[in-house]
Amino acid sequence: MEQSSPCPLCAHEHSEAYASDRRRDYLQCQRCDLVWVPARFHLSEEAERAEYDLHQNRVDDPSYRRFLSRLAQPLVRQLPDACQGLDFGCGPGPALAAMLSEAGHNMALYDLFYADDRSVLNREFDFITATEVVEHLSQPGEVLSGLWRQLRPGGCLGVMTKLVRSREAFEGWHYKNDPTHISFFSRSSWQWWAGEYGAELQFHGDDAMLLLKAQV
Repeated sequence: MEQSSPCPLCAHEHSEAYASDRRRDYLQCQRCDLVWVPARFHLSEEAERAEYDLHQNRVDDPSYRRFLSRLAQPLVRQLPDACQGLDFGCGPGPALAAMLSEAGHNMALYDLFYADDRSVLNREFDFITATEVVEHLSQPGEVLSGLWRQLRPGGCLGVMTKLVRSREAFEGWHYKNDPTHISFFSRSSWQWWAGEYGAELQFHGDDAMLLLKAQV
């Protein structure tokens, strides 16, 4: 098992072996607690896209909308009227963007594979969503830092991802078995990140987080 590698969230040099299965090894950062898959186990872009193409997430699917409402509902309660938002990693069926548009907000889309309009990554927004995205990132620290810079003062970053709870639970966790999932956050990972960026952190349920940027 690979023993150490710089953390892709906080760049800390000290990591330890966390788990191993028949497919991959997993390391854990000793500063921010991120668990991640070493780069040698990552899929190629072609193989990653092929996995995503298997997903059947339709904009009008009621069950998919119920799933996304775990983030959408607390986010909408947080936002003033008619905000400018970005759905980062929207996928082929941007249901969350549709839901937020229906709530009166103006939405832009970005997805590396399905909506690769990089001009939106140079704009500022009142809020940004990343639902079931951060677990796919090979460099989550770099991506989250970039999204945070795009938020206007008083803005909100909304994230959905399943959280690591313990080493014992991780070993039998279905979420780690998806070959496109390579970065696994815990509550303490988000608490570390919020502290570094001066964000107010809210947990909503088991897998939704709001990170609020201070008014300046």
